[in-house]
Amino acid sequence: MSITAERKADVIKGNARAANDTGSPEVQVAILSERIANLTEHFKTHAKDNHSRRGLLVLVNKRRSLLDYLKKIDSARYTDLIAKLGLRK
Repeated sequence: MSITAERKADVIKGNARAANDTGSPEVQVAILSERIANLTEHFKTHAKDNHSRRGLLVLVNKRRSLLDYLKKIDSARYTDLIAKLGLRK
């Protein structure tokens, strides 16, 4: 259900704004999106796993908060990120 260290490093490298960037909103949203995708796949085979479903909702709300923050501070970065990750808005 969690992502591997190699996959996390790839996600960070693909979304980092600088060489050692691991905490920017873009990186955080990308990591959360990866974890959300993994949990979504998990629920296809484990439909009654309600404890993990609560964790999924927490991740989705955290991602939404980060996206709202990014939209507030820099709308161009926000639109680039959602286009890159394939998110709705």
